[in-house]
Amino acid sequence: MNKLYIGNVSAEASEEDLETIFERLKIPHSGPFLVKTGYAFVDCPDEKAANLAIERISGNEELFGKVLEVAISVPKSQRSCKMQIRNIPPHMQWEVLDGMLAQYGTVESCEQVNTDTETAVVNVRYAAKDQARLAMEKLNGSMMENFALKVSYIPDETAAAEGASGRGRRGFNARGTPRSGSPGQGARPKMQSDIPLRMLVPTQFVGAIIGKEGATIRNITKQTHSKIDIHRKENAGAAEKPITIHSTPEGCLNACMTIMEIMQKEAVDTKFTEAIPLKILAHNNFVGRLIGKEGRNLKKIEQDTGTKITISALLDLTVYNLERTITINGTLKESNKALEELMTKIMESYESDMAAMNLQSNLIPGLNLNALGLFPSGAPGMGPSMSGMPPHGAHGGSAYGQGQPESETVHLFIPALAVGAIIGKQGQHIKQLSHFAGASIKIAPAEEKDSIQRVVIIIGTPEAQFKAQCRIFGKLKEENFFGPKEEVKLEAHIKVPSFAAGRVIGKGGKTVNELQNLTCAEVVVPRDQTPDENDQVIVKIIGHFFACQLAQRKIQEILAQVRRQQQPKPTSGGQPPQPRRK
Repeated sequence: MNKLYIGNVSAEASEEDLETIFERLKIPHSGPFLVKTGYAFVDCPDEKAANLAIERISGNEELFGKVLEVAISVPKSQRSCKMQIRNIPPHMQWEVLDGMLAQYGTVESCEQVNTDTETAVVNVRYAAKDQARLAMEKLNGSMMENFALKVSYIPDETAAAEGASGRGRRGFNARGTPRSGSPGQGARPKMQSDIPLRMLVPTQFVGAIIGKEGATIRNITKQTHSKIDIHRKENAGAAEKPITIHSTPEGCLNACMTIMEIMQKEAVDTKFTEAIPLKILAHNNFVGRLIGKEGRNLKKIEQDTGTKITISALLDLTVYNLERTITINGTLKESNKALEELMTKIMESYESDMAAMNLQSNLIPGLNLNALGLFPSGAPGMGPSMSGMPPHGAHGGSAYGQGQPESETVHLFIPALAVGAIIGKQGQHIKQLSHFAGASIKIAPAEEKDSIQRVVIIIGTPEAQFKAQCRIFGKLKEENFFGPKEEVKLEAHIKVPSFAAGRVIGKGGKTVNELQNLTCAEVVVPRDQTPDENDQVIVKIIGHFFACQLAQRKIQEILAQVRRQQQPKPTSGGQPPQPRRK
């Protein structure tokens, strides 16, 4: 039997009321409803029926003004190391899910459960009950890409029967459904892309695309299973208007090509003689990887498809619009093939970035990644110009919450050959990076003629440091200074007061070892340093971007604690403390 707990039940609700909901939703149950004050229990014939009840009722059905909550009923004595996680985003990659689960302990198995829902469901077993309890507390109700996760225990007897073969081995081993891509692929083969396709069309063709009383655009929407927004009122008087297409990758391609065909037919009918190239918009965060080092990626797409592709200059970007225009010249067939390859590249870049964010963002307390402008605002992949409001930062908002954090100085070591990429043509890239991050960014002169590394000096708040360093790490990856499967690892130096260096190291190196274990960065406080003129010494941090960031933040926390301890304690009324009576 699979017993369900039904919570948040109104005092007015009866057994018949609950039975009516189950019958209406066609959810089988194998016994009567046991209604108590505020909650109820019912048995389902199998796990599939229980899961169906949870998905369809929990958070969705209301009874006498109260929204019902449904979960597997597990007595405390039977709560095990195994749990079920539901409402997982259908497009989430297995690597991201693995990383999320591993934060709370050793995962012995993670099996996908076949359901009729669009979202994915997995059964997870941890090595210890306290690990499972921690995961339950942290994950239940937490948001993952706009999906609220639902977590419930699986009783001991079920766990023992289902997962004995998975015991005794660390890592992720036994899984039910074969893993290919993401947990939700079995339940939802054709998922909507996270990144809508955005295209630009000449203003004079907008009427033809919409059609009489909207008939043409409705027809395109129906045929391609897409949601299409034509932003007619934006940029009044502009020669081109943006169109946003939400669908599967295949639906986006089909809708785009249909729109191109309509424009070409309209051009013939109206004797419009100019060529109509395909123009799409892409967030600047992805463009470097589209182009590749020395333009190799773009050249390959041009050669493979027979098209000519150009991308608008960085100079055209503004703080309110971080999209670049990609123009594809070729026949419809050639343009379609090129667009397909470009969309694949953009999606790969997006998924890579989101995986890094989901795995690491929760490690930096108080940091709001959405406020950093690293990814398109509004809908994922959508430029700020389409979000209906200026990007974060335009209103003086901070990604670290309220208060004015102190400015910090970080020396970031990069390959000497990468200096040109960071500076950009006539210094444009480093200027824009400095403006975007709100930081002072300078390249220090080379210490030796044949130096293989150069130092980037970044001065700014923690938020500015995060933005600036993130873009520099990303730029080095985009320009192929590191291999396609090689993680970008850089060395960063921060200075700390010499009297605080011991606190960073800790007794017997305990603190620095804990720092390294927590952050996955190498943290070194060189011994026998001579303090500089400001009585400061260097702490070296080596690792990938998020590891470096977390290590920097943790070290700054230690320094803040030292400073607080050094401040004299205030005395009331400014009077000196009175001696204690004996």
